Amino acid sequence: MSFAVELKDVRKSFGKTEIIRGASLSVKQGERVAIIGPNGAGKSTLFNLISGRFHASTGDILVNGQSILGRKPFEINRMGLARSFQVSNLFVRLSVFENIRCAVLWSKGYRYSFWRFLADAKDANDRTDEVLKMIKLDKRRDVLAMNLTYAEQRALEIGITIAGGAEVILLDEPTAGMSRSETTRFVQLIREVTVGKTLLTVEHDMGVVFGLADRIAVLVYGEVIAFDTPEAVRANPRVQEAYLGSVLAEAQASGAHV
Repeated sequence: MSFAVELKDVRKSFGKTEIIRGASLSVKQGERVAIIGPNGAGKSTLFNLISGRFHASTGDILVNGQSILGRKPFEINRMGLARSFQVSNLFVRLSVFENIRCAVLWSKGYRYSFWRFLADAKDANDRTDEVLKMIKLDKRRDVLAMNLTYAEQRALEIGITIAGGAEVILLDEPTAGMSRSETTRFVQLIREVTVGKTLLTVEHDMGVVFGLADRIAVLVYGEVIAFDTPEAVRANPRVQEAYLGSVLAEAQASGAHV
């Protein structure tokens, strides 16, 4: 079986402090995986390792069967992996269309200094229009990014992430800061734009996790203590003891559906 992302006994230390402690994970092509865990578990560090922002101390990470060790983030991006960030990556003074178009041109290898000569690059413009329809911002194409609603800005970030056609998508807390109704619509959008692609997401909202993920990886103190279907993870006594029970109890107390 071919895997989209593989972690093999990955460890990451900062000084004498080991943050990731022998994490192993095999994500199948086309699978949607949520990474959950308490604060300080190492979720963001794991994402940074997979996207090349950090380098593993030991172990190996493979994307589509190729090791990414020693590669820079843009090189990993060209291997078919794209990541969104918690912090906005938008060009706020450019239009929605121009934001997506920049991402398309970057993915095609155009240098920034040449973009101003490419107003008529039909392939890039066609792909931009296609992405705008996918993220349902085609009616807002000429609006400056700074004038979008929060949910629309998050949708634009998703568009930028998928614009280059990457097969592996990493989303870092995609629904953070959204209302319940916005979250429901956004989860459906993520489902639609990642059809046939591999999705890894870090997400605190258990309703999103159980509604979106085919499998859930539970990270506690830098170790993957469970990796299974949502139903199996929900019922896993070790997961409940380490993490999930308290979160579910809090969510149920506040009336959340999980």
